[in-house]
Amino acid sequence: QVQLVESGGDLVQAGGSLRLSCAASGSISSINYMGWYRQPLGKQREFVAFITNGGSTNYAGSVKGRFTITRDNAKNTVSLQMNSLKPEDTAVYYCNARRFRGMSSTDYWGQGTPVTVSS
Repeated sequence: QVQLVESGGDLVQAGGSLRLSCAASGSISSINYMGWYRQPLGKQREFVAFITNGGSTNYAGSVKGRFTITRDNAKNTVSLQMNSLKPEDTAVYYCNARRFRGMSSTDYWGQGTPVTVSS
């Protein structure tokens, strides 16, 4: 099992910045990817960014160039630096950890941290 705890969500004005953090504990050595998803109110959860054990990253088109995901393997944390925030970035942000085993995968989720961007 893997436990994830997010922090850093807040209310911020458009154009501002925010940094989210996620602390992982448990069987973290088995984790291949760590990332962030978000869920706007009344909408489906959507992918934001992920980072692999090797440091490769991938971003959703809507955040590319504004958000940066980093991972500290020594501290078992993953962070999301969000710059130039827009009202449409308003959502609950969830930390995700994914473990691959053969052709299957297992996802672990944090409890979410709310981000509100005011116009």
